[in-house]
Amino acid sequence: MVFSSLVFLFVFLPITLIAYYIFPNTSIRNTILLIASLIFYAWGEPVYIVLMVLTTLLDYFFGIALDKLGNRPNAKRAALITALIINLGILGFFKYYGFIIRNINNIFNLSIKDPNLPLPVGISFYTFQAISYLIDVYLGNAPVQKNLIAFSTYITMFPQLVAGPIVQYEDIAKQLRNRKESLDKFVDGIQWFIIGLAKKVLLANNIGALWDIIKNSPVEQISVLSSWIGIVAFTFQIYFDFSGYSDMAIGLGKVFGFDFMKNFDYPYTSKSITEFWRRWHISLGSWFREYVYIPLGGNRRGKLKWYRNILIVWFLTGFWHGADWNFILWGLYFALFLILEKGFLKQWLEEKPAFIGQLYTIVVVIVGWVLFEFQDIGQGALFIKTMFGLGKNKLIDNASIYYLQSYGLIFIILALASTPILKKWARRLEEKLYTAKAIIFPVLYFVLLFLSTAYLVNESYNPFLYFRF
Repeated sequence: MVFSSLVFLFVFLPITLIAYYIFPNTSIRNTILLIASLIFYAWGEPVYIVLMVLTTLLDYFFGIALDKLGNRPNAKRAALITALIINLGILGFFKYYGFIIRNINNIFNLSIKDPNLPLPVGISFYTFQAISYLIDVYLGNAPVQKNLIAFSTYITMFPQLVAGPIVQYEDIAKQLRNRKESLDKFVDGIQWFIIGLAKKVLLANNIGALWDIIKNSPVEQISVLSSWIGIVAFTFQIYFDFSGYSDMAIGLGKVFGFDFMKNFDYPYTSKSITEFWRRWHISLGSWFREYVYIPLGGNRRGKLKWYRNILIVWFLTGFWHGADWNFILWGLYFALFLILEKGFLKQWLEEKPAFIGQLYTIVVVIVGWVLFEFQDIGQGALFIKTMFGLGKNKLIDNASIYYLQSYGLIFIILALASTPILKKWARRLEEKLYTAKAIIFPVLYFVLLFLSTAYLVNESYNPFLYFRF
């Protein structure tokens, strides 16, 4: 089940909300959330629900063990290492086993059978949350959760189960025990959700259809302009899809009384790659910083080790996104620019007009999305050559003119929506006009919900980009 579906919007969510708010007790509400989350996951993963339940139980008991071994550091460390090996081993088996087998076959000319296991949806997200819990308990940054229902709710909570944001246990521990639902928070959550739904359904899906057309066309037959139109379309699609799902998750969290961290902060307005990654998928960046980068030493042990740590973190970041070489290349590609910026480039950019930094950043990011999207690295390289006119492709053709004529308006909307401009206009309108908050904005939210629903009724293109994660 996904948020952008009629079953979720008009069956699952209303029933869950009614059941949740019938009972005032937090413990009962956690139980209802847990049951709802298991149903949500089992809807599309009837087999892998067993895997989720077993790993949840395992991590719960490991947490108890870490707490009881508080005065025995060696045993405590051994328990943590064992727990991490099991969690990462399960993730590695389902996500990377096929990748490893394929590469062994290619290198040694073998024919080991690739099991081609389907990837459990959300396994990367809930595994990272479990690891966050275990490390926080081990370090004493958060109390052990002895209530099995509360812990299971944290791991399986459907608002952020399959698409993030990655909720660190330290940030939510108190909310599991005691949180305050309110009408204002509920309304705010609904607004977040509707905006996220509109981002996904009305913006990401519509522009994503254009990228599919161009991507599936032979690279040799598209023009330079068409290649740029296509990858810019994907640049907008992946942003509004990812940030849309994150906004929906944050909104649903608020509806149930939780506060999740903001996951996207207008990344395409950044003036450097360093800034971009502080604004893009913030929860993932925060996770790698807290649990990998800082334990490695961060920037505290000299420049060479600093650069080494960046390479390690971004190798892992790329590999986290998918079990293929293009994702590793994508991660190392950004590591290179981050190292260059730490060395001299960021300082040089700061001395130049802002538009130079913005242009540099968006070009680097767009090229990076080619590496991310094309699992065939050779095809990706060919596409990049086409973008920069290094092939025999035409500069402009009739198809590219047609794309601009057909999608010009939505490109303008996407460009505006990827900046804080619309938000600033809304705030000014709210300050100057009393009816804006009371009438205009509620009507606007209703219209967005209506249009999103209408789109889903006639759904022909509604991809779920998180299957690879």
